[in-house]
Amino acid sequence: MNPDRTLLLVGHPTEAVQIAKSFGLDVILVQHPSKLDLAQVELADAVLVVDYTDWSVVGPLAEAARQVWGFAATVSLTDPGQDATSRINDRYGLPGTGNEVYRLLRDKLAMRRHLAGVDGVLQVGAEPVTDRDSLTAFGDRYGYPFIVKPLDLGGSFGVMRVRGPADAERVWGQIHRLRETGVDRGPRALFTIGEFFMEEFLPGIEYTVEGFSFAGRHIIAAVTEKVLDEAHFAELGHALPARISATEEAEIVAATVRFLDAIGLRDGPSHTEVRVSERGVGIIESHNRIGGSHINRLVEAGYGVNLMRNAIGWPFGLVEPLAERPAPIGAGCTKLLQAPPGRIAAIDGFDEVRTHPDLLAAELTAKPGDVVRPVENNWDLVGLIAVRGPNTEAAVKLCEDLAEKHFRVRLEES
Repeated sequence: MNPDRTLLLVGHPTEAVQIAKSFGLDVILVQHPSKLDLAQVELADAVLVVDYTDWSVVGPLAEAARQVWGFAATVSLTDPGQDATSRINDRYGLPGTGNEVYRLLRDKLAMRRHLAGVDGVLQVGAEPVTDRDSLTAFGDRYGYPFIVKPLDLGGSFGVMRVRGPADAERVWGQIHRLRETGVDRGPRALFTIGEFFMEEFLPGIEYTVEGFSFAGRHIIAAVTEKVLDEAHFAELGHALPARISATEEAEIVAATVRFLDAIGLRDGPSHTEVRVSERGVGIIESHNRIGGSHINRLVEAGYGVNLMRNAIGWPFGLVEPLAERPAPIGAGCTKLLQAPPGRIAAIDGFDEVRTHPDLLAAELTAKPGDVVRPVENNWDLVGLIAVRGPNTEAAVKLCEDLAEKHFRVRLEES
């Protein structure tokens, strides 16, 4: 392997390895045992199977890989792998995000504190949860409803709304239960529950902002509509280009760029969640990775930009930086699939979805025999359909039609 053309990939799907090899790069793949796929093993030049969330293990392995093969960059576009790559970047002076910027993005309370007083960034009150009384004290200070969430988890897991003083006891009890049970769904081996914090509730419509930073110059590739249900915090779909006015889009873009500058992100992809209300554009949270639910495919369909290809090629100078925001060339939509609670007997019709010519992705995350729980977060959903279309309305309609006609879940009789 050529050290100057070798990439250390942490926790990636097979597609990322394929892209790296298409650039002619040598690849050292660090993969979690629960995520290893034979295709990745065949493509990569070296594979290290390890719990990459454990720095005490990954650190020495990275040092050994550096001495044996050498590598010029490390990339991870999955949340659990970000800590390791940011530490490796700091240790060896590599391009990419360092651990301090990553910490501010992951620790949402630290992010709020860092942004306090930053000009042009909407201020959102936030404090740690210390005991039951801290919940009512926060409500007295900032009003109701407000949000309680883990400091550093994703997938909307553990996010709760406190509607009034009488709700504090219920939420405090739920915090205790979550601390005892931990992450009990989704990729549970990759996430742990730590502390919780409270923040003001931002009313309004929610969007995600897909960006890429080139040496500190932030290019927003897309503003994406986000479909939510007030009954829970799970994401039920995305659509782009967002159906908003040019003025509103410009405000969202400007607020996101100010935020990325303030947080110190300089290179690579970003996925920022915002809400637009009478107070302005408020940042919910952000990540130095591509959005989930195949948002990368939507961005490519809508704007012709492959964010994953940029993320892998940019550290090696193998992609040209975007000069300006790309113009839309189409549209895309993702619909996250729900099923009624119960044990699945069969999922019918889904094979027909996969034959549609405008399909971008179709996957099921549940199978017969699995128990479906009431939807509380993203990990309670059972699959997705992603499509392209000539415009946002057409893409959304196609997604809805495919789900309605070709996705049927039968439950076992109790």
